[in-house]
Amino acid sequence: MTGAASTGPAAGGRGRHRRTGDRIYRSSFFLLISTVVTAGLSFVFWVVVARFYTPSQVGLATSLISATSLLATFSLLGLNNTLIRFPAEREARNAQISQAMVLVTVVGCVAGGIYLLGLPLYGAKLAFVRNDWLSAVAFAAFCGCAAASMLVKSVFNAARIPEFNVLIDGLTQGASKVAVPAVLTGFGVFGIVASAGVGYVVTVAVAVLVLWRRLGFRLDLRTRGTRLREKFRFSVASHVSNLVNLAPVLATPLIVLHHLGAAEAGYYFVAFQIAAMLNAVSTAVGEAVFAEVSHQQSRFRELMLRSARIIAAVQVPAAVVVVVGGGLLLQVFGAGYAEQARPLLTVLAIGALPVALNTWACFALKLAQRMRQLITANTIMASLSIGLSFAFADRGLVWVGYAWAVGNAVGGVFATVCLVRGQQRAASTPVGGSASDVAGAQAPTSPVDVAAGPVEPEAPYPVGPPDPYGGGLAYPFAATAVDSNAYALPDPYWDTYGHPSTGPSPGLHTDPHEVDPTYPNPSSQAAPLHAHSSSERSAP
Repeated sequence: MTGAASTGPAAGGRGRHRRTGDRIYRSSFFLLISTVVTAGLSFVFWVVVARFYTPSQVGLATSLISATSLLATFSLLGLNNTLIRFPAEREARNAQISQAMVLVTVVGCVAGGIYLLGLPLYGAKLAFVRNDWLSAVAFAAFCGCAAASMLVKSVFNAARIPEFNVLIDGLTQGASKVAVPAVLTGFGVFGIVASAGVGYVVTVAVAVLVLWRRLGFRLDLRTRGTRLREKFRFSVASHVSNLVNLAPVLATPLIVLHHLGAAEAGYYFVAFQIAAMLNAVSTAVGEAVFAEVSHQQSRFRELMLRSARIIAAVQVPAAVVVVVGGGLLLQVFGAGYAEQARPLLTVLAIGALPVALNTWACFALKLAQRMRQLITANTIMASLSIGLSFAFADRGLVWVGYAWAVGNAVGGVFATVCLVRGQQRAASTPVGGSASDVAGAQAPTSPVDVAAGPVEPEAPYPVGPPDPYGGGLAYPFAATAVDSNAYALPDPYWDTYGHPSTGPSPGLHTDPHEVDPTYPNPSSQAAPLHAHSSSERSAP
């Protein structure tokens, strides 16, 4: 058994540990490529649509497609973050994914139906979708599939195979959308909407097939062990934070339109879309490190600092390129854009740096489960961005860019201060309880004890190895027996925040987040949840 252990999951885990830095680069690269491919094929989609449909039809369709995307985002309920941050154990992983997909799909369909019911109040020109029952059912179904297609991205990120997002969310969805508009011209406006909807449906179908073939996914609606109910508060808090973060993106174009007119709104839209590609860098790196730290929580500090260096190394040169060459980029859209939108684009490019700070710090707060500070940081950012834009938009388009940059800078600084202060408190606070309090909860420390199997957990849903996908990515969801040596891993909640530990403390660990929702501050963690010997629990 000792020999087997050397080549088993534990050994594989040590090998993966050494490649974590490379994996962050790799994951960030694929997530960024997925964003670029999606944006590129979306551009091609609208070019194709413009050739087969009238401008008025395109205008109405953009409203419906934008509504579909917004409703899908609302329907995620934060479960996309929960699937990454709190993956269920191997035996319950299928059920966790199944229930999350079913839930967001149903919520998306219901949200689409509610949107259609209210069209007479806020979209009378779109009422034709509601008046035709077939179009109404299809629209609601498209909303549900759009939400599911967003969720499966998190499944692949959680499995640390983001390259499938390039294949599925980028190429498959984009190609499906581009191929359909010419065929559906007879449906008028809804032909454009249906083209986008077909992309969502095909994306979900292909994603489920890949999950089944590549990861051994099977539909499972059992509820025990999924952790969805236990982590409901985290899901809701992260969802609220995302919606607050989205508020300036939705509100600012309306402010520009109201204060400056339609032409200025067009200039703003083009400049912001270019800046959004810059902001995608920090988002991609943040999503990559979010998945990595969720698997290797003991390396929180190390991986967050590494991700900060990656963001700085890419974001700063990219911002300089846009500042210098922004005029050439805008010339593609016309001379008017190069003249009118150039100052705004310059401010937004420089503002990509505080956006990166805010994005990085908010991902760190989310990993640390400091949800109140996370929501507060995003609220500060959104309030300043919207409030300053509303107050100074009359002075010119560039002032809207200043408002965006200031909002993100203040929100990012607040989030960073909260993170640093939390880390300092965690490093200086003595661990609750004395060594004698945990004498009866010592984990086995000898190879013989480890081979005998993990200790009996005190919580109903114990966390296994830091990597819930076991020794590899092939069929990580299959309910197979796990070698007990896989649990002989370092305690993932010690050392990183300054708490002493003389070495690995093998044993099965329950989930400390069930005890202290303010992770990583362990001041209120119950001592029996960490089975350390008395010799390892020296005073800090």
